[in-house]
Amino acid sequence: MVPADGAEMVGALDAILRPRRIAVIGASRTPHTIGHEIVANLVGYGYTGTVFPVNPKAESIRGLKVYARIGDVPDPVDLAVITVPKQLVLEVAGECGAAGVKGLVVISAGFREVGGEGVVREQALMDVVRRHGMRMVGPNCMGVLNADPACSMNATFAPSMPPFGHAAFVSQSGAMGLSVLDYAKEYGIGISQFVSMGNKPDVSGNDLLIQWEHDPAVGVILMYVENFGNPRRFLEIASRITRKKPIIVVKSGRSVVGARAASSHTGALAASDTLVDAMLAQAGVLRADSVEGLFDLAMAFSGRALPRSRHVAVLTNSGGPGILAADALETHALQLPDLDAATVDRLRPLFPEEASLRNPLDMIASATPAGYRTALDALLDDPNIDATMAIFVPPLGIKQADVAEAIAGVAAAHPDKPVLAVLMGREGLPQGKAELHEVGVPAYIFPESAARALGAMCRYREWVERPVPPAEELSVDRDRGARILEAARSNGDGRLGELEALQLLEAYGIRTAPARLARSAEEAAAAAEEMGWPVVLKIVSPEIVHKTDVGGVIVGLEDDAAVRAAYAQIVRSATTAVPDATLHGVLVQRMVSGGRETIAGVTRDPSFGALVMFGLGGVFVEVLRDVVFRVAPIHRGDAAEMVRGLRGARLLDAVRGSPPADRSALELVLLRLARLATDFPQISELDINPLLAFPDGAVAIDGRVLLRA
Repeated sequence: MVPADGAEMVGALDAILRPRRIAVIGASRTPHTIGHEIVANLVGYGYTGTVFPVNPKAESIRGLKVYARIGDVPDPVDLAVITVPKQLVLEVAGECGAAGVKGLVVISAGFREVGGEGVVREQALMDVVRRHGMRMVGPNCMGVLNADPACSMNATFAPSMPPFGHAAFVSQSGAMGLSVLDYAKEYGIGISQFVSMGNKPDVSGNDLLIQWEHDPAVGVILMYVENFGNPRRFLEIASRITRKKPIIVVKSGRSVVGARAASSHTGALAASDTLVDAMLAQAGVLRADSVEGLFDLAMAFSGRALPRSRHVAVLTNSGGPGILAADALETHALQLPDLDAATVDRLRPLFPEEASLRNPLDMIASATPAGYRTALDALLDDPNIDATMAIFVPPLGIKQADVAEAIAGVAAAHPDKPVLAVLMGREGLPQGKAELHEVGVPAYIFPESAARALGAMCRYREWVERPVPPAEELSVDRDRGARILEAARSNGDGRLGELEALQLLEAYGIRTAPARLARSAEEAAAAAEEMGWPVVLKIVSPEIVHKTDVGGVIVGLEDDAAVRAAYAQIVRSATTAVPDATLHGVLVQRMVSGGRETIAGVTRDPSFGALVMFGLGGVFVEVLRDVVFRVAPIHRGDAAEMVRGLRGARLLDAVRGSPPADRSALELVLLRLARLATDFPQISELDINPLLAFPDGAVAIDGRVLLRA
């Protein structure tokens, strides 16, 4: 609501989102111009504050007195909406600051988005904003909106006003914002506040998250973003907010065209969109693949309850859609349990023999609104069921609106279990949607959309209920690690040798296979004898990253003669494959057999900072690309999610009589890598490949560490 005169504005952005008085600078009498439409929207949609049009060439617009300059307005102004040509924006902004205006929304374009002089112009605008202590949305935006009836502010040039609800929406794209507001109105999705950020040199998505965190009018936050200006700050803020209210994001730009080149496995796998996925998952943010998907989820979270479990019942009057629903639910890891015997007994007398009284419950085409009412009531009473999808395909003689009314009535009587409706057929969604939305039942046209929304609801409930584990005290030898890295730096090396890399891992408590560096066949044989048989020999050269590709690895050596012959063979193969390679020697390592091959590592991104990676390892890691990232630092819960988040995570379970891998040990390795990356920002990339997982621990076999220039 708009704060009363004399009342203090609580939120940092209240002057923009809940202003008492708005000046529209560049207001116009000409219809269909931006300056006219913003004034028309403020007046036409009943803004509860005061509007002051500003234009030196007009006396009255939409019945309002017009002022020549902002300094002529007789009352203090909270928000100025600027629509003047780009060449005048700086002057107008300065006048606003001098007049005590607290917030700006700059609609005008022609700034950083056009490059060149626009970049300079935007920086000059920010200088004005900072000098006067103002906050600014834009430039190059479509405005802001607050649909709360106590405010009813539409300071945009959008042609419509969405219904009031509890969803706050922020869009980095003005055009996308227009589409979203139209979609919200058509589907009855209630919007609390809307902000088009534009170039966002000042007010960012992070600022809006903080503004909405404690706002009781905001129950769910929707975001369309093209980039994250400060992703680590977003992670910090969003991780806190999602414990209280869901955040749903559409992030455009999934391609890997912009992914930086990297020499290690970890770096090569860290494409930019992979990092976004990692950050959003770590923060408990739900990611939608499209704007349509965003609103599918937004409708679901407008309801009154989250499912207590993943147990779902499907109610339908047609077998085909019921099967589609079952398939879609399984795709989202939702379960269709058997109905309780008492539920089946309750339903049997009510439906013909042809009906399938299982889950999905197919009442067949003769089902009436009364049948929907009775069956849905029984399903929601079933102790095995915690959510229901009710599907209706309209046959002849039965009205969709009547079925929707029946579904709405039953759902209202069971507020503790969510109901999602799927209304298919010629009439489409609008028939009956008002009745459903009124009681918090989201309505969809296809079962796949409803299944996607239910899956998101379950993931969010599990996130909210997941305890935040306390920080673990890790025993590490930081001083030893610092000495190893400093020695490499003082030698002018941009990377650690493999032996030094393994020693660094040991310093941070990561178990490694015993290894020695040999510079002759005699040294190799002596090292093998000392460590015990069998052993592995590996070429050590900064120019040779993938050793197996050049014949640089020989395994299973069990005596002195075999080691000496293997040493000569490895050196010969390496120099043949890479003639200019610098050979530091051959690593002799105790052979470790068995275990499941995984990979763990660290990479560093200019925006995201240090990231920890885990995946299925071996020589095919970049082909399989079954990896998970998280932003360091991480806690035990993050590490556990990384391990179980692999597509092939079941390979770590008991297989054909073999015991499961020690997941706890793998989690501990990831925690130690995160600590290592946090302690030493000079580490650019780090790989452990393979990291062998055993029933009683994990062992690092190969290590690579690259240092920042």
